[in-house]
Amino acid sequence: MLTGIDHIVVAVADLESAIKDYTELGFTVVRGGKHPRGSHNALIGFADGAYFEILAFYEPMAEHRWWQPTQSGGGVVDFCMMTDDLQGDTIALRRAGAEMSDPRPGARARPDGYQVRWVSAIPGGQHSRLVPFVIQDETPREERVPKERVHRNSVTGVGSLTIATRDVAAVRRLLAGVLPVGQEIVRQDLDAAGVRFRVGSQVLDYVAPRSPASPLNEWLQVEGPSPYAVTLKTAAGKAESLDATKLRRARITLA
Repeated sequence: MLTGIDHIVVAVADLESAIKDYTELGFTVVRGGKHPRGSHNALIGFADGAYFEILAFYEPMAEHRWWQPTQSGGGVVDFCMMTDDLQGDTIALRRAGAEMSDPRPGARARPDGYQVRWVSAIPGGQHSRLVPFVIQDETPREERVPKERVHRNSVTGVGSLTIATRDVAAVRRLLAGVLPVGQEIVRQDLDAAGVRFRVGSQVLDYVAPRSPASPLNEWLQVEGPSPYAVTLKTAAGKAESLDATKLRRARITLA
């Protein structure tokens, strides 16, 4: 089963300026290092164990599934889930119709030289940003996740991730074998309806527009089925909007 959000990917055009902006927003940002090809990152760790991966490309990678969204402005482009059975969950997703890769190795060289290693199964095709990619660590997870998890803006973790889709019934089928049973929801703020999955302390909302007035229509036309917005929990529990110009197209609010 999928046990929680591992991390959320925020793609940006320039890593250095994004580090500056997210630091100014009150986040503690840690340099993550370089992947073997094409990309490097910085990380924002949360007390609930999840984290943001702020990712940019240091060389062209047109074949990478995050390359085009980055060229279009970036933002929250993908998300990864933790699993207690990578092989089993990959098989379950395939049986439900998801286009999942075989588990494949991944790595990142941290600035201190430590080599972080993991294995992940990655969705493709029409499911490439609708279904989460799934990860299992080879090196200890605490070496991959930032140890610095206290932030000036008092963020403590991920409250909810909203994913836009046009076919909620298909989402139910795809995720039935790897997540707890979802509940029907209506999101008046988005003029949308869908299904909510609760995974530990976190929530995944898969929602579809209910009318032409829904802001999800334009998003789906441009981005296709994909993550739309994130709500982060704070110690104070106070709703707050962040400076959109510093978020780099990511829709992130505090609650």
